Amino acid sequence: MIQSWGIRARVILVAVVPAIVLAVFMTIYYTHSRIADLEEAYRDRGRAFARQIASATEYAVFSNNREDIRRLLDGARAEEGVRGIFIADTSGQELARSGFISVAAPLRRPTQSVDEAFDQTLRFYEPILPTRLDVDLLAFDEAQQGSSTQQLGVVLLDLSRTRLDAQRDALLWTGLSALMLVLAGSVLLAIRMSQGVSEPIRKVAETVGRIGAGRLHERVEIRGGGSLRRLGVGVNDMAERLQGAHDDMTRRIAEATAELRERKDEAERADIAKSRFLAAASHDLRQPMHALGLFIAELSEKDHPPATHRLVRQIAASAEAMENLLDSLLDISRLDAGALQPSIQPTPVQPILDRIANDFHIWAEERHLKLRVRPCPHWIATDPLLFERILSNLVSNAIRYTDHGRILIACRQEGEFLRVEVRDNGRGIESDAQELIFQEFVQLDNPERARSKGLGLGLAIVRRLTQLLSHRLSLRSGPGWGSVFGVSARRVPPEAPDTIAPTDRQPGSLQNVRIAILDDDPLALESLNSLLCSWGCDVTSAAMPSALIDALAGAPVPDILITDYRLQEHQTGLDVIGSLRHAFGHRLQAILISGDTASEPADRARAAGVPLLHKPVRPAKLRALVQRMLSSDTSEDVS
Repeated sequence: MIQSWGIRARVILVAVVPAIVLAVFMTIYYTHSRIADLEEAYRDRGRAFARQIASATEYAVFSNNREDIRRLLDGARAEEGVRGIFIADTSGQELARSGFISVAAPLRRPTQSVDEAFDQTLRFYEPILPTRLDVDLLAFDEAQQGSSTQQLGVVLLDLSRTRLDAQRDALLWTGLSALMLVLAGSVLLAIRMSQGVSEPIRKVAETVGRIGAGRLHERVEIRGGGSLRRLGVGVNDMAERLQGAHDDMTRRIAEATAELRERKDEAERADIAKSRFLAAASHDLRQPMHALGLFIAELSEKDHPPATHRLVRQIAASAEAMENLLDSLLDISRLDAGALQPSIQPTPVQPILDRIANDFHIWAEERHLKLRVRPCPHWIATDPLLFERILSNLVSNAIRYTDHGRILIACRQEGEFLRVEVRDNGRGIESDAQELIFQEFVQLDNPERARSKGLGLGLAIVRRLTQLLSHRLSLRSGPGWGSVFGVSARRVPPEAPDTIAPTDRQPGSLQNVRIAILDDDPLALESLNSLLCSWGCDVTSAAMPSALIDALAGAPVPDILITDYRLQEHQTGLDVIGSLRHAFGHRLQAILISGDTASEPADRARAAGVPLLHKPVRPAKLRALVQRMLSSDTSEDVS
């Protein structure tokens, strides 16, 4: 505690403690000595008084004159402090008493003066001895000597301690008063001394505090000499140096801030230019890739010689790799731009796990891996499409980096949360690389950038999606024993399943389905038209909205309208959908296709309740969406 005291408190402590210790010692010593002297003097007085009484009553005791003894005792009783006197003969029989005195049998008969203390009384025992006489006769002298040692009786004197206690209390109060005076004087003197020592230091401390608060113009008033003067001069010199350094630093910071502001403006301009370039490049790339994918899908359904069939597969694989790259870049750009808005809703976990197991079991078997899914009856609050994308990326990553063994998808409760884990016994990840793998285009075991090992965007997308959904992402891994990726989401109560109306259409069949197509890109329009015709659909296509409206005039209402977002004649696909729904009725179902990475098409499509597919559109995904829309009157958003 003393370590936290200031200088003034320490000076007072140093000055007061020795004075107090000395005063206490001297007061106790002299008070104790004085009380001991009073005690001894009081005892001497009592012994002397008892001796006087013994001498005065010698003859009366010798002659057994009790009346004389009583008169002597009454006279002695008048002395201050005498409480009682008792005289007994040698046999212990009472001869006389005066005052209040209690004698216990058998009576003590000492041969010399004795005293003892009671509660508030001092008792003195004094033997009564005959007085020796000096005579010439030898015979009488010998007789006198023989009888002079014979004890005649004993005197008991009780002397009150009241006066002694009063004197002792007075001495104690006097000592305590002196001690308090010494203490007060020491404190006052110490305070006076501490002011002279601590005041200059306090002034210096206050000035240093103001300097530390930024008031660098403050200076210490030089007072005194010696160390105090050197301290004040040193503080002033420090303040001057700090003020100079502060001015120089302020100037440098202003220059650096101006430079950083200029660079920031340049970076923002470059980022805007990059975003515009990526948006334009992505749109321009997606248009031919969209058409290429549809042409390849149609081409793969036709019969070919083995060599041509192998060539078609290779073209399809190359196109799929390009589509995967474009899809991943689209996801990254949409997540970074905040264009993707999740739709959080109560979602059962088991259907998502079943779809993932169905999608990946063939790939796992091709790599001689065992993919297992543990049943999970729980529901969570999430976006089902985005959550399925998270688990798909994690399972794909596990299959890609597991050479042999198994992959397990399991759920574990954590209070009000549910953690869905993807476990593998693959190569594992070093602890210093576990943060690195969530960055874009990072692949620890793919320095040659082989496409078969992915693009290095899957885990980056997983992290962004979990942050978007407010889910917690965890990783436990070690070299040689595999990895465990976990995604934790809040559990919610299950909901009643929706009732799906039965349909008369054969599953997977699109025969005679009436579909209208609107796209201003000739290749995209031709490829989509050709693909849908190969599926057995009755297709009406046009490049401009007015041409499509003319083509549909007088024709049966199409089952589904597929339109590009950006069209000619200053219209969008949503405008055309609204016009055709007004013309044919709101029962017209529509699919919107866009190559834009901006958030505007997705936001407007979601508000209109129209599913959106991003170019390049995968034929399987398009066919699945068409089948779903034909079997249900409710449209869904598709990211």
